[in-house]
Amino acid sequence: MTELTKIPPGQQVVASNKWPVIGEREPANSEKTSWTLSLGGLVESPATFSTSQLLSMPQTSLVVDIHCVTRWSKLDVPFSGVLLKDLLRLVEPKPNAKFVSFVSRSARKHSTSLPLDVAIAHDCLIALAAEGQPIESGHGGPIRNIVPRKYFYKSVKWLEEIEFLEEDRLGYWEADAGYHNLADPWKEQRYMAATIDRRTAATLIDSKDFSNRDLRSIDASNRNLDGLNAVGAKLRDAAFDNCSLAKADFSDANLSNASFVGANLSGAKFSGTDVEGADFSGADLTDVDLSGSSLIGASFFSGERTHAKLSATTFSQHQLDSLNPGQREFVVSIARIQ
Repeated sequence: MTELTKIPPGQQVVASNKWPVIGEREPANSEKTSWTLSLGGLVESPATFSTSQLLSMPQTSLVVDIHCVTRWSKLDVPFSGVLLKDLLRLVEPKPNAKFVSFVSRSARKHSTSLPLDVAIAHDCLIALAAEGQPIESGHGGPIRNIVPRKYFYKSVKWLEEIEFLEEDRLGYWEADAGYHNLADPWKEQRYMAATIDRRTAATLIDSKDFSNRDLRSIDASNRNLDGLNAVGAKLRDAAFDNCSLAKADFSDANLSNASFVGANLSGAKFSGTDVEGADFSGADLTDVDLSGSSLIGASFFSGERTHAKLSATTFSQHQLDSLNPGQREFVVSIARIQ
């Protein structure tokens, strides 16, 4: 299989030596405190294992393509650990255990879930090592579940609890962030339905005030929204294609995977904004403030689409380093670098 055929729609491959760190903040002292993994819920024999006990079990190695929902991919990453199906023999799920929930030690104890049969079929791995080394804390170590062939939010960092359930229980990324529960990158199952109906969306668009609102997947394409106030708004997967957004203020907003194809963003503010995976192909970014914004997976051109205009737009070296190679090369050739 060629690299091209391994990349799902809308994804870009990061440089071979890059593995972006995004998502939850790692737990305090995660590398200095003892770590255990408990398995409970609908099982005959609840159990708790230390990392050393897990390492003493038969280890399975898998080579996995990482596909982040924010549109970057890292191919052929070797992981090793214990297959979930091997742990099932030790705890014996009850017949009514149909789903499995993976819970993190993060501050929010974020979680995700899968049908149990899907977790088994996808070779869900309780991973202890990546690329031949113990998994670093920043990437979810010492224990992380790895779910091949799903967007990577299904692979929970800092795993400390596995619970077997009769009914599904949406995790943080699905229930709060609105990510799709099926998470198939080949079908681009990134998000669930929009958070508001069309009538409410139309009223908000007319007001030009999105500040501090949760407006996931809102479609505001082809509108004049010059001066839009979107400070602190949650606008994941929003569509602003061909909008006029001159001097709009998106400071401290979440615009993960938003689309600005062909938009006029001259003089807009994106200070402290999450624009991971956003598409700016063909957009006018003249004199745009991107200070402190996160650009992992962002695109300034895509395929045959027109390249963005970056006159008087300034990028920091840190932002450049977070871009995928082709995007970085384009930005360096045109924009100002601090």
